[in-house]
Amino acid sequence: MLIRVIVFTTFFISALTIQYSTAAFLAVKTFNLLILLVVFTYVLSVVYFILYQWGKYYTFQVYLQIIFDLLIITALVYLSGGLRGSFYFFYILAIIAASTVLSGRAAYITAALSCVFLGLLVDALYLKIIPYVDSVEPPDWTFAVVLYNIFIAWAVFFLVAFLINYLTKNLRKTRDKLDLAQRELEVKRRLAAVGEVSAQLAHEIRNPLAAISGSIQFLRSDLDLKAEQDRLMNIVVSESDRISQSLERFMSLSSSGDQVFSRIDLAMILRETLFLLEQGGELNGNLQIHGNYNHKKAPFYGNANQIKQIFLNLIKNSIKAMPSGGKLYLNFENPKKNELRFTIRDTGRGMASEEKEKIFEPFFSKFSTGKGLGMSVVHRIVDDYKGKIQVESELNKGTEINITFPLLNLDRKKDSIRE
Repeated sequence: MLIRVIVFTTFFISALTIQYSTAAFLAVKTFNLLILLVVFTYVLSVVYFILYQWGKYYTFQVYLQIIFDLLIITALVYLSGGLRGSFYFFYILAIIAASTVLSGRAAYITAALSCVFLGLLVDALYLKIIPYVDSVEPPDWTFAVVLYNIFIAWAVFFLVAFLINYLTKNLRKTRDKLDLAQRELEVKRRLAAVGEVSAQLAHEIRNPLAAISGSIQFLRSDLDLKAEQDRLMNIVVSESDRISQSLERFMSLSSSGDQVFSRIDLAMILRETLFLLEQGGELNGNLQIHGNYNHKKAPFYGNANQIKQIFLNLIKNSIKAMPSGGKLYLNFENPKKNELRFTIRDTGRGMASEEKEKIFEPFFSKFSTGKGLGMSVVHRIVDDYKGKIQVESELNKGTEINITFPLLNLDRKKDSIRE
């Protein structure tokens, strides 16, 4: 909107300056019509601004503006003498605006409308359906020359539409990548901050906690306790173990520790993880599990405990998302020769876009019983392996998470996996 006003204001000032500096620029009638056209453009800009403030039907408003812009440009081309003038390049500005503001399809539609408007104008002038302004003599062109010029203009319109679509598509991809990189950087920054806190927290709590737990176990074995006393001591020990496990999860956010790397089979680790969950009673009969993990091998070079931690966190989240049961799909595939992808998909409650953006943030959980650390741990481990995580989710339809690991040489050592 502002660009339109600036362009026409610049054009009008230039025309006004030249008009009064030379008597041979524009005839009076043409100049007056030009002034009316500029004023009409200003009035339309005010109307566009009011509609914009209305705050509804933005896409329709943009299409409406483009159509009126094309009509104004066609009138300007008419005032300049049709193909004899050089103002039909303004059609190109409308095509660029359509591609930038709307989409590639809108750019092609605008290019097609530009061809129609220019073609109708030139044909009408050539066939003398409408006269030239100020009775200017028409150019002595044959019909073949007129068609040639029209086709050249049409080719330019569609070529511009193609090129600007290519550029805007790449710009949008680059912008999306930058936004994604910015979000990942923010997540890593928060993980680093949590890591520092977790290290200090573990140092302050872990040793006293171990002393308390050890003392209680010693007293329980040395004293003749009543049933109620023994139950209370069991509670103290079990709660101490629970806190210790929480500390371990904290520590996993700050450092990977001294891990042992070896040749492993991710599919086998997944089967072991499902067996552990089944023995723990977390997999009920209402949950149906499908996938190729039972018969497919997924060789990898890494740490089995880290991979198991990834599977545990992801599967537990899917189970929580399907409290009444549902379907869980677990698959391995090789999208490229040097990549291994693990896909987990459930038919649970899904996530809103706001939840999906925060899924890897520490202490954020979509479940009332969650601590908000599981997915942060998954993100940190996948980052250690230079992997990628993609999350697709739709509310009330389910969630799909794809984790892609690079397949490195199985003979490489630990340092080849980590920085």
